[in-house]
Amino acid sequence: MPHAARSLIRASAASPAATAAPNPIVVAASPAPNNGSNGQTTQPSGLVKDAPTFQEAISKLQEYWASVGCAIWLPHNTEVGAGTMNPATFLRVLGPEPWNVAYAEPSIRPDDSRYGDNPNRLQRHTQFQVILKPDPGNAQELYLGSLEALGIDTKVHDVRFVEDNWESPVLGAWGLGWEVWLDGMEVTQFTYFQQAGGRALDAPAVEITYGLERIMMSLQGVTNFKDIRYAPGVTYGEMFYQNEYEMSCYNLDEADVADQRARFELYDKEARRLLAKRLPIPAYDHLLKLSHTFNILDARGAVGVTERADCFATLRGLAREITGLWVSRREELGHPLGLIPPPASPVSSRPVGAPLEPRSFVLEIGTEELPPDDVVSALNQLRERVPALLSKLRLTHGSVHVEGTPRRLAVVVEGLAARQASEEAKVRGPPAKQAFSADGSPTKALEGFCRKNGVDVGSVTREADAKGVEYVYAVVRDAGRDAVEVLTDELPGLVGSLSFKKSMRWNGHGASFSRPMRWLLALHGDVVLPFVYGGLQAARTTRVLRNSPAPELVVSSAETYLPALATAGIALSGSDRAEAIWRDVEAAAANVGRCPPILSPPSSPPCGLCNSTSPPFPPLPLPGHTFTGGTQHNTTQHDSEVLVMVMRKHQRYFPVFAPDGKSLLPYFITVANGPVDPAVVAAGNEAVLRARFEDATFFYREDLKQPLEAFRPKLSGTTFQKDLGSLLDKALRLERLVGPLAAAVAAARPGQAAWGEAGVLEVAVEAARLCKADLATSTVTEMTALAGTMGRHYAYKQASCGLSAAVAEAIFEAALPRQAGDLLPASPAGVLVAAADRLDSLVGLFAAGCAPTAAADPYGLRRAAYGMLQTLVTNNVGVSLRAAVAAAAALQPIAVSDAVQSDVLSYVNGRLEQLLGDGGAPAEVVRAVLGERGDDPALAAKTVEELKVWLRAGSLRRVMAAFSRPTRIVRGKEVPDASVAVDPAVFEGEEERQLYAAYTDARAKMSPAVSVSEWLAAVEPLLPAIDRFFDKVFVMCEDAAVRANRLALLRDLAALPRGVLDLSQLPGF
Repeated sequence: MPHAARSLIRASAASPAATAAPNPIVVAASPAPNNGSNGQTTQPSGLVKDAPTFQEAISKLQEYWASVGCAIWLPHNTEVGAGTMNPATFLRVLGPEPWNVAYAEPSIRPDDSRYGDNPNRLQRHTQFQVILKPDPGNAQELYLGSLEALGIDTKVHDVRFVEDNWESPVLGAWGLGWEVWLDGMEVTQFTYFQQAGGRALDAPAVEITYGLERIMMSLQGVTNFKDIRYAPGVTYGEMFYQNEYEMSCYNLDEADVADQRARFELYDKEARRLLAKRLPIPAYDHLLKLSHTFNILDARGAVGVTERADCFATLRGLAREITGLWVSRREELGHPLGLIPPPASPVSSRPVGAPLEPRSFVLEIGTEELPPDDVVSALNQLRERVPALLSKLRLTHGSVHVEGTPRRLAVVVEGLAARQASEEAKVRGPPAKQAFSADGSPTKALEGFCRKNGVDVGSVTREADAKGVEYVYAVVRDAGRDAVEVLTDELPGLVGSLSFKKSMRWNGHGASFSRPMRWLLALHGDVVLPFVYGGLQAARTTRVLRNSPAPELVVSSAETYLPALATAGIALSGSDRAEAIWRDVEAAAANVGRCPPILSPPSSPPCGLCNSTSPPFPPLPLPGHTFTGGTQHNTTQHDSEVLVMVMRKHQRYFPVFAPDGKSLLPYFITVANGPVDPAVVAAGNEAVLRARFEDATFFYREDLKQPLEAFRPKLSGTTFQKDLGSLLDKALRLERLVGPLAAAVAAARPGQAAWGEAGVLEVAVEAARLCKADLATSTVTEMTALAGTMGRHYAYKQASCGLSAAVAEAIFEAALPRQAGDLLPASPAGVLVAAADRLDSLVGLFAAGCAPTAAADPYGLRRAAYGMLQTLVTNNVGVSLRAAVAAAAALQPIAVSDAVQSDVLSYVNGRLEQLLGDGGAPAEVVRAVLGERGDDPALAAKTVEELKVWLRAGSLRRVMAAFSRPTRIVRGKEVPDASVAVDPAVFEGEEERQLYAAYTDARAKMSPAVSVSEWLAAVEPLLPAIDRFFDKVFVMCEDAAVRANRLALLRDLAALPRGVLDLSQLPGF
């Protein structure tokens, strides 16, 4: 292949004028969903007039990408799950050779098998893959040009780049980029590859992956894949329906699990043999076969959480070895495609001119679409660092404004001084005896000092320091430099200091950022500060909306920056955008006669409801473009949580509710990313949501064909962990564990006896039996976040079969909490099942050698332990962790030693310390309590809260001082064993007898659950007796018997806080 990277041409970013911004519009309800197809070609109105056929679309994409320098590759000859897995991508992105290719790739995903019944989901779909290595610098513009080649007018459609941090556990590969949405539908994955096979790439490569079936359904306006016009006179269904049906039968029903496991082992063995023969390409083919075999096992529901982690580890390890061998072989061959040349760097230059008076200053970092969280993070960093930098540089200024949109981070400083403030400093030089020779003439040391500081030798003075050593001093006056000069030198460091949770490289200049930088603007007044960073040189040009008549805009001065953006339709302030969009959302909801979709204020919109390309809402010209669509979908046939999740999480829509705030209505609201054709965009979003709902309907309808109970046996085919059995085995253990756990709760406190009663146990056992069943349903397999939610829903559906509402709610609560800030179980049965589930995982996985490490927690045990503790603490449920762990250990299929149980308790105790610390308790308070009451999390939490109050009040100081005296005396002494009781007959003085009597009274008031207040009230009378004892009694007397008796008394006294708190952990003890 020729060195195509050098011939890539830059696609134009310009487009004709867009439609004027409309007011919020109510769109007529979309037509009823088409859930079937007769295989006949339909003639609907699509997104594109005279839309191409499927094969014409492939041809158009090939022609377009070939025209900009890509070679046309061919599909691979074995099953791949995505175009990424073709060696033309996975292997060729490695190494220093240029590589620019495009190809169509049939991609096989057994888990998406639907027998051809689902109108939108296929187990064999077609991707079109593009690789650009190295990044040409305008990859997004090239991509948008390819949409135009398909006939998509980007000036009327809502095209947005939505954050997607892509990772392939199978390939040990990752990259940062986006999903590309066209009117709400994901049509492309756009990624800057950073790593493959566990190896960082020499040159990051751009990967563009089109989903052709989705694109063609929209372009042609059909609602079923079967109706796509594949070629003149031939539909997609006529070409591929039989294949889809029969392969679905194989993937979901007929593939033999045992045989597939055997194939997995054989392909693994053969791949390793080929590696030993130094044949990376056939070894990679066997890795692909291995991956496909895993996908079939997964589709058959035969892979559990822990087995999945093991399989991924096998695949990653092989991928790492194969990529290493591939890189070595290409090096041995002398890199036949040549080497990527070093990128050209801008020529450094200095500002031309300088303001003569204070002027505004603007810095703009222009990027490709940043993730919302990264925008917020970067703005916070700039708000802190810019004023600090200006102070360090002695540049006076007015207000500093830092704002951002997904494509820009902007700093605007009002009234920035033209020059640095002058400064005068007294600088110490060398010692006088080294500065002057014996005859008083200056030495070279003095001359160098003067030269360095720009002063005459005659101006230096002599002064002795505090030790009497005489030094020379010079008064150095710094008149200051022009602001444009010092900022040009300092701005690269400022930009380079910004950091993110995940950063990426995109070119050979070595810079890293959240997403690629594409332009820099820096102006002080009307003077450009031409600093260089990341291969870019700052200028006076900014970029606005891509579908603007002129996407690039020249800014004449810093003062005209904000007005220029506003004129171009850019609202720089995130809060202004949020308020504008919120206002339009409320108006749109009111226009359909309903209540607003959510009740949160615009400053804190619910997560996932807004366009993810903006913090918190998308960048819009003012006014915003808000559309209301109709779903025309029967919301009563679904659990409304399924539909809300589809709208909020998958589509970033606002669902619309009835005035009661609970009943879901057949409307949704979405926001466009700039000026578009409202009717086209609304219709496109309706079609996407219809397809999403049809998916949900398909899964839901399949699930309702059988009762929840019927899904339970299917759990036997899913491995939880190889030593711990299947998910069904785990469910059986939970049934058996809730009884002993309920008994432990009932025994922990007198007021918890009801937890062991038959009514609670019956509900808990039945919920434990069914709480994992929904994991085998189609809906939860597709949307795992609905685990527990669908179990509850299906249980309510089967109330006539004897499942009570209490059981249904406990099934749901067993999955809680699902993430930070989530709901927690509240019913006794729900608490028991949720705690039992997490205990079983913790004890079993620790025993199986799967405990988390500092670097990895593949089985989510931190979250499991934390969630269990939250549940117990929030519900104030007392239980002995030691007893609970022992009960879970007794039911495991493998031995759980005392050491393992101790490790589990230590681990859970660490999470409890974190939980209490997260609640605002000082670390020393938490440690003081956990040392004595860590076995009962709820009691420990209550004690921590009490102790915080008493410490703030200062009431503990006298008690701590009193108890510190016996504690220090017995520490390190030969104290009688605890079995040796104090003998009052040996006492010699009244002080001993009084202390012993006070101790006995206090000890009688102690109980396992005594509160801090009760403990303090019990020990308060001891304090005078302690003081008198130490004033009058000599503990270490000569009489051995008396001494031992006194030490025993102090031993018991020092132990009095035991079981409540460890006073030695508190400050001041």
